[in-house]
Amino acid sequence: MDTIQMSHSVDAEFIRQVEQESGQNVSLCYQCGNCTAGCPYTEFYDIPVSQIMRGLQAGQRDKLMSCRSIWLCATCESCTTRCPNNIDVARIMDILRHMARKAGKTPEKEVKTFCDAFLDSVRHHGRVFEMGLMTKYMTRTGRFLTDMDLSVKVLPKRKLAMTPHNIVGKKSIAKIFERYNREGGE
Repeated sequence: MDTIQMSHSVDAEFIRQVEQESGQNVSLCYQCGNCTAGCPYTEFYDIPVSQIMRGLQAGQRDKLMSCRSIWLCATCESCTTRCPNNIDVARIMDILRHMARKAGKTPEKEVKTFCDAFLDSVRHHGRVFEMGLMTKYMTRTGRFLTDMDLSVKVLPKRKLAMTPHNIVGKKSIAKIFERYNREGGE
């Protein structure tokens, strides 16, 4: 198991930024391990959720920004639900992922590619156009046969539209993206 080196300098600004953006007090975590025990993806993580919280308390910015775990988190909120101190751990994971994205640290490239394709779809259509999302993802990753077995089942049932459907209120969605870009988004 990887040990957190407390002798390294603590990045207090990193802790403050995560707390401010998440609205959470990370010092309330006393390492009970409920978040890790309840996480359905723990076996795929390089750093368990409880250790991400400990790393955050220790101000280990570089370690957390470079870990795979924050990108693999499905934000299912099992960790949040199980926390005896009512820490919104899933929100913290989202903030860490957002910060890593802004810092250009994306060890899980395919997850980032999927997120980018998803947001592009919403930006252009006001909602997700699934066929376009899948096409863009496959083109960007080269994974052309991904989920081909599902398409054979779904297409005859007309569960995937072949053309996008724009929504009423598309301008409101555009304003959200404009505000995000103004506030320092990508």
